[in-house]
Amino acid sequence: MNPSPIRTLLVDDEVLARLALRQALAAHPDVEIVGECGNAAEAMQAIAALEPALLFLDIRMPGMDGFKLLHRLKPETLPMVVFATAYGQHALRAFDANALDYILKPIDQTRFDQAMARVRQQWLGMQAHVTAKPEMPQAPPAPGHAQRISVRIGESIRVIATDDIDWIRADGNYVQIHVGGTSYLHRETLRHLLDTLDPARFLRIHRGTLVNVERIREIHPLFQGNAEVVLHNGTRLSLSRRFRTHARRALGMA
Repeated sequence: MNPSPIRTLLVDDEVLARLALRQALAAHPDVEIVGECGNAAEAMQAIAALEPALLFLDIRMPGMDGFKLLHRLKPETLPMVVFATAYGQHALRAFDANALDYILKPIDQTRFDQAMARVRQQWLGMQAHVTAKPEMPQAPPAPGHAQRISVRIGESIRVIATDDIDWIRADGNYVQIHVGGTSYLHRETLRHLLDTLDPARFLRIHRGTLVNVERIREIHPLFQGNAEVVLHNGTRLSLSRRFRTHARRALGMA
């Protein structure tokens, strides 16, 4: 079964900029452009009426800018967002706003296609969550908890959905974020991540280790109250005695 088209809304105060987006999107037949807006006020109404899955958003517009628009949207109505702007200095703020990507005008088709590959990966994951096991839907992240983490890799920024994280280990003032066999070094403390990640999804099993509970396959008791956590990919992690009681409660163990 083919995934549904990616319903897309273009928001930019310049007509030529919206035309450039349309031309770039012409190479992506799985995208359906459902509307265009010249300012943020129009975009708020269009998002409510059209329920787009993807938003191409300019930052500097008359009246309300792109960041204020996102701030005013309810989390449950927020589409995937790609910023398209002439100003490069807002990139980090854009990723803090959970944007999937940030492309500069004039649009380079190769760079645009890279952004669309990221969008498509996210969209296919969302579609899989919708269609898989409808009798036991997975609860969305609790309000106020991070849904994505932006990790700097050289000159670029990788946006990681928290659902995709397998486990996290502290490394001084950094953390190692493990995703599908790849490890990303992120300048963040484990203590801060504990405050931002959903505690119903991420379980602390050691002073310096968090694990996504959805990735846990089994737990093996060891000596002196310690245990070993085995993930679905075969990774083995230590569950210390200090956190064992909490882990048993969180995992519904007798």
